[in-house]
Amino acid sequence: MKAGAVGLRAARPGLTNLVPRTGRVLRSVLAPWIVARVIVLGTLAVAHFVVDRIHPGTPGVTARVHQGLLGWDAGWYEAIARFGYAPLGHQSLRFFPLFSLAGRALGFVTGLGDGDALVMLANASALVATALVFVLVRRESGDEVLARRAVWLLSIVPPAFVLVMGYAEATLLVFSVGCFLAIRRGAGRGHWTGRPGPAWCSAAALGFAAGLTRPLGVLLVVPVVVEAVRRRRSMTGREQAAAALAAFAPLAGMAVFLGWSARVFGDALLPLRVQAQAGHHGGLSDPVATLVHDARGLVHHHVGTALHLPWVLVVVALLVVCWRRWPASYGAFATAVVLVALSGTNLDSFERYSLSAFPLVLAGASLISRPTVERSVLVLAGAGLAVYALLAFCNLLVP
Repeated sequence: MKAGAVGLRAARPGLTNLVPRTGRVLRSVLAPWIVARVIVLGTLAVAHFVVDRIHPGTPGVTARVHQGLLGWDAGWYEAIARFGYAPLGHQSLRFFPLFSLAGRALGFVTGLGDGDALVMLANASALVATALVFVLVRRESGDEVLARRAVWLLSIVPPAFVLVMGYAEATLLVFSVGCFLAIRRGAGRGHWTGRPGPAWCSAAALGFAAGLTRPLGVLLVVPVVVEAVRRRRSMTGREQAAAALAAFAPLAGMAVFLGWSARVFGDALLPLRVQAQAGHHGGLSDPVATLVHDARGLVHHHVGTALHLPWVLVVVALLVVCWRRWPASYGAFATAVVLVALSGTNLDSFERYSLSAFPLVLAGASLISRPTVERSVLVLAGAGLAVYALLAFCNLLVP
């Protein structure tokens, strides 16, 4: 019996090491995950205290504070999970279905309400996403310190308060980072190892799920194509077919929702048309004109609008760093996300869109290697996380 056990262990070394490896990763990411939630929930408690004491004259502030983690777009996801799309009208079609469907299923299994289930799902997804980022950075660089720095930055950068709310961003990050792990398997430290075939199939599944989760999920086509082109000479015909499937999968995920929209509402492009309305992201526009318009908002005391401007500069700088220090698929994906974020008629939610371009966080982490710089940046990021969460809870900033 002992010999059989030893033989099984020798045959499956990955299984015997899986639990210790997973435990080590979770220990590395649990602290930043907890700190971020302490900051955001503490900020929400402060917002409740202030509203209850001063009773602001603007009804929207009080309502937004009491919505808490289900405010803003999270309320839409909750309503979709509870009622479906039809009773909510065309405006609900801006929100792709996978996150709400998963939240509804989780609520059914656990007995929680739809809203509580969505918040639980978002926070669990955030934990998984940070763990995957840790694994990805460590695999790419061989630097565990850099990996820890990256997960701290991802967890407490100011826009990351949405990862604590009932938003789909954390779930999208799980699929996006997981897709990169699949397409970059064997590419860490500058060389290719192992058989790449199975990775394309995993990337296809993750890309399909991403395309059903958020419109930005379709942009995973970009890094998949970049990696496929890079490896084309070493791939067999079967691997090329699998890579093509992986490239098509995010489009297929979106196509499923658009096809459902065509069947139910008679317009396949209606979800995209609603998102392109002026009151939301808006149609295609000149980014420079949009930046000038938002800069004027500072003069007219539109604080939420003006706060986007420094972030645009930071993001552009991080894009340059990303292209210089990380593989081309990272820079291409981040660039695609940022271009979409800048293409609308307003910059509302620009920071949240940029957070989905997770390679920007990796670029930022690579810039703050000195301990004193790292501590200063993380302290400022944590303070910014509290400020941005407070502004959003008080109806002063669109997440």
